[in-house]
Amino acid sequence: MIDAPYELDADRRSLVLDGVQAACQYHRWRLLAAHVRTTHAHIVLSADGVRPDKVMNVLKAWASRDLNTLGIDGGRRRRWSRHGSTRYLWDDEQVGAAVRYTVEGQGKPMAVFVSAERSGEQTPGVLRRVRN
Repeated sequence: MIDAPYELDADRRSLVLDGVQAACQYHRWRLLAAHVRTTHAHIVLSADGVRPDKVMNVLKAWASRDLNTLGIDGGRRRRWSRHGSTRYLWDDEQVGAAVRYTVEGQGKPMAVFVSAERSGEQTPGVLRRVRN
C-alpha cells in the first residue's frame, strides 16, 4: 500500500459491512458470513461461476463507495491492498469451518454478519448482525 494503513472505526466497519451485503444482494451471491475488523475483513460467500479476484474487487468497490459517503477520507484515499487472500471451499465441512472462524475466531465481535442457515436459527432468511 502506498498510503498508511487504513483503520476502520465502528462507523466505517458498519459501512463496509453494508456495502458487502448490498453487493452480494445485487449480484445474487449468497453471503454466509462476514466480519469487518479494524484493518481487514473476512467474508465467506458463494458466487457460482465468478472468479474470487473479481468478487473481491467488487466487494472493495461497493465498500469504498459507501465509505465515500462519509466525505472524510478524500476521493483518492487508498483503503485496500492490491489483492487479498482467497480460498475455494469445496464441501460443507470446509464452509462450516470458515464460517465459524469468521464469526467466532476473530476475537471481540466488531461488525459481524452470519446468515440464518449458518447461525443455527430456525427462521430461514433471518440475519444475525452484531455491531460494536
